[in-house]
Amino acid sequence: MGSTSEMQRESGWNLTVAMTGASGSVFGQMLLRLLDADARVARVHFTVSENSLRVLAEEMGLGGRNGLVEKLLGHPSSKIVPHPENDIGAAIASGSYPSNGMIVLPCSMGTLAGVANGMAQNLIERAADVCLKERRPLILCVRETPFNKIHLRNMTLAADAGATIFPVIPSFYNKPIDSAEMARQFVCRVLAHIGLPQPDGYVWKGAE
Repeated sequence: MGSTSEMQRESGWNLTVAMTGASGSVFGQMLLRLLDADARVARVHFTVSENSLRVLAEEMGLGGRNGLVEKLLGHPSSKIVPHPENDIGAAIASGSYPSNGMIVLPCSMGTLAGVANGMAQNLIERAADVCLKERRPLILCVRETPFNKIHLRNMTLAADAGATIFPVIPSFYNKPIDSAEMARQFVCRVLAHIGLPQPDGYVWKGAE
């Protein structure tokens, strides 16, 4: 019999995505769009923090939780399931619920601190804590500059607990034509890291 993750992937990937209150909403939007279009993905549990809603309003002109998934995608989705940040009774708050992992993009320093120190004060932190205790992939796409020593210590704590620290640092060797392409290629790298390589993800092949 195959492993739990192998069986889950045979029936379709089940992922959790969170957006928190750091700049970079376009990266979270691109992540949702690629996952929604990926036939290998069966379900995406999606939650945003209150601070993320403020950033979405400032950066993208999107207001409120109502219809947020449709606003981000540009169309309805039966695959992406939204959850309020305070819904600690959601399926993803329990380790008994099967999951292939979680991506937090963008990940604020406040969310990083909560995850690194096991606070589990809301659904985002609890779902991340579940990934750590169940040894499932947890990718924290931190977004801040410069880092102070508290940030660095918290990244080390989270990494020691099993998380992958994946800073939001776009690549330029692929010669992106705009910010959307920068976001797309960064998200492609994140998804390749978790095991879902994308067909249009740029791969460096060295000098010809």
